[in-house]
Amino acid sequence: MSHLDQTSQEEVIETFDLFDDWLEKYQYIIDLGKKLPALDDIHKVDKNLLQGCQSRVWLVHEFKDNTLTFHANSDAAIVSGLVSLVLSIYSGHSPQTVINTEPEFIEKIGLASHLSSTRSNGLNAMIAKIKQIAQQY
Repeated sequence: MSHLDQTSQEEVIETFDLFDDWLEKYQYIIDLGKKLPALDDIHKVDKNLLQGCQSRVWLVHEFKDNTLTFHANSDAAIVSGLVSLVLSIYSGHSPQTVINTEPEFIEKIGLASHLSSTRSNGLNAMIAKIKQIAQQY
């Protein structure tokens, strides 16, 4: 794992350690979602919809100068927050870094045990799709 990604994940983990309970953590996730840049309607088409998510999640990417940049959004507040967390770790890196980065933060912040199975599946589907896109490059 590259130093850069480890740093991103450590920042996420440290931030979540600041909160006392899951109510605060959920609120933080929702707030992250609210700050997520809106996607243009032009991107909100079926081909950009993520499969495996209960909520609608659109994911688009750009590849330039050996860097993958991801843009995504959801129609659900908590999901937008999860999207924001994932993008903070995977967006802006080389395809190889994306492929090599395991989402350790999910376990370390306790997300795995606090998400419904459908949300958990959606989160895993999003990370899988990001890695699949990276493999195309």
